[in-house]
Amino acid sequence: MDPILNEAEGKMEKSIGAFKEHLGRLRSGRANPAMLNGILCDYYGDKMDILSLSSVSMPEPRQLLVKPYSREDVKTIGAAIASANLGINPQIEADCIRLIVPPLTEDLRKSIAKEAKSLAEDAKVSIRNIRRDYMDLLKEDDTMSDDYRDRVKADLEKSTSNFLTKIDGILAEKTKEIMTI
Repeated sequence: MDPILNEAEGKMEKSIGAFKEHLGRLRSGRANPAMLNGILCDYYGDKMDILSLSSVSMPEPRQLLVKPYSREDVKTIGAAIASANLGINPQIEADCIRLIVPPLTEDLRKSIAKEAKSLAEDAKVSIRNIRRDYMDLLKEDDTMSDDYRDRVKADLEKSTSNFLTKIDGILAEKTKEIMTI
């Protein structure tokens, strides 16, 4: 396989990984530890990820239990979750934080599905930008033959099409999960 195509596909895979990570943060009606990804809290003057300061478990399908490794961090982690605008009110207990995920209303489900679609469009734009960058790179390179350049362009188009289809499949799966009551 061509090294240019390998490099482009690697970047496209990273775009899909970022898309999946963003989708994991969306509420879907049930508890998911990925909802807490990327939430930073103040830890002795430094910003730290909540998941690196605590363990997260799911005692029930609609509940998360965040247990900080240090009892002193309970209030700061609770405040970080409250300010993260997840739509969940953290219940701070003696040595843990309980997050009860409320059931989603129909309007909220539609709004979250719309946000997921927007994330999918952003991921598609990212994939297309990668394709455009590599197409420009192929046009500028005078060292390769026209047949080779045309073959790599065709392979890049096919690969791009496959990644766009993959994004559509991931979106359909997530939308189904969001809309399921």
